[in-house]
Amino acid sequence: MPIAPADLTLGLLAGGRATRLGGRDKAWLRRDGEFQVLRLAQAFAPCAGQTLVSANRDVQRYAEYGLRAVVDRSPDLGPLGGLDALAAAAATPWLLTLPVDALAAGPWLLDALAAAQAEAGQGAYAVDDDGVQPLFALWPVAPLRAALAPALAQRQLAVRGLQAALGMAMARLPGLRLGNLNTPADLAAAGIDADPMA
Repeated sequence: MPIAPADLTLGLLAGGRATRLGGRDKAWLRRDGEFQVLRLAQAFAPCAGQTLVSANRDVQRYAEYGLRAVVDRSPDLGPLGGLDALAAAAATPWLLTLPVDALAAGPWLLDALAAAQAEAGQGAYAVDDDGVQPLFALWPVAPLRAALAPALAQRQLAVRGLQAALGMAMARLPGLRLGNLNTPADLAAAGIDADPMA
């Protein structure tokens, strides 16, 4: 069953340090002349009633583009810290998360995740030709918040572990690679200028 835009928050995960890219902020990498964070926000705008960005630096820059950034409520928790911030700020029953460096994600991904979760009822995560992609996921917000509290308290920071605890379904995407930007070679392959000032 499709999820109505009014029931969905898009959460873009942009809080990583990108150490393999020399600390470059992946959100503001330009691809085909467009900032990566704006590309994803615009692509999914028709699907979501709310858009949030998990970010821990240059927060004001997002506001300049009409985006709301949320910072980690506790430091050094990795992706789970960003997920916690997004879940706390989401004002809808569902949260769709995407890494801000996603290369091949479009609204079709939401349809695939929603279809997979319809059977389990507790959300879904993507599995592409590169394997499990836990940050490309559709989360039920209330159960997510409930599961995050003990996980963070016990420093159980694996996203896959959280998804297992929630009983989330796998959405298989045969023949697809969602892609990301982790190394200078990834930037080059995606046609992104490696100039830090770009």
